[in-house]
Amino acid sequence: TRSLTITSADQSIFEKAQGEKVTLPCTFELSEEDKGPLDIEWVLIPADNQKGEQIIIMYTVDRTYDHYYADMTGRMQFTSLDPKSGDGSLDILNLKAADTGTYQCKVKKAPGVQSKKIQLTVLVKPARTKCSIQGSQEIGKDVTLKCVSQEGSPLLSYDWRRVSGTQNLPATSVLNKNTGELLLKNASREYSGTYNCVASNRVGTDECSVELNVTPPVNTAGIITGAIIGTLLGLFVLSSVIFCFCKKHREKKYEKEVHHDIREDVPPPKSRSSTARSYIGSNRSSLGSMSPSNMEGYTKTPYSQVPSEDFERAPAQNPAFAPSKVAAPNLSRMGAVPVMIPAQSKDGSIV
Repeated sequence: TRSLTITSADQSIFEKAQGEKVTLPCTFELSEEDKGPLDIEWVLIPADNQKGEQIIIMYTVDRTYDHYYADMTGRMQFTSLDPKSGDGSLDILNLKAADTGTYQCKVKKAPGVQSKKIQLTVLVKPARTKCSIQGSQEIGKDVTLKCVSQEGSPLLSYDWRRVSGTQNLPATSVLNKNTGELLLKNASREYSGTYNCVASNRVGTDECSVELNVTPPVNTAGIITGAIIGTLLGLFVLSSVIFCFCKKHREKKYEKEVHHDIREDVPPPKSRSSTARSYIGSNRSSLGSMSPSNMEGYTKTPYSQVPSEDFERAPAQNPAFAPSKVAAPNLSRMGAVPVMIPAQSKDGSIV
């Protein structure tokens, strides 16, 4: 018995770039024995086996149904306006990476049933490619130029070229197309210039550039010496400021203590009058107890003058007024009456 047959080409693998359009072919021929209603449906078989099949579009009883999933609405449509004419091909517009998977076309018209599977891979073009320099850009050092695309389906390939000067890569350069690294060994001034990186895959390319400037080595020893000297000078200045501040603080503290220091254990000085009275009284009492032989020195001292405060000094400082160390005899015990012997002063008067 003869039944319907799918006549589309044998191509079963398609690769397209994100954002493009793809047509998945599914043409067929009916036989005279196929009397039932015509049904055409496209099913997406996810790459994850744990997920079930999804009907994305269907034609049955002269009507199209394509509103099964919101993210596919408006992007999935039959190529022919009249699929029952023998063309059940599917158009997918504005491809997305999530559209990658296995698509199956099923054509049913009882008793005939046929199907065909097509593998679709949506590739993402390289995008947001960035170039950078790793390592010291000094003469004699090794420098690495790096190139990385933030977006892009594998397998990505990277290629470097020089766009200034000789436009040829240095002889000592080593390129890794898979990682995008370009190693420049023992760099020299001639390596300076602009370098361009091209990232590519099966559906597109993207580029970036970087400027390399190889310079003489920096005088590290001079920089370190200058830094040490500067640090020592800074510490010296700081120490001087702290020393001066502490010294000034101690001087102010000392002046304040001296100004407010009051000694409470020292008695106030005596007045001149009290000092004179005490001196005269002490000399009179001494005369009453002195013998005639010891009175000669005291008769020569004028009592009409008021002694000054110098009399309050220690006997060692004023020996003229020091009392005799010889004790006078007690005349009352000897039964004798003390007699006052007159003395003659310098002017001839009797005292």
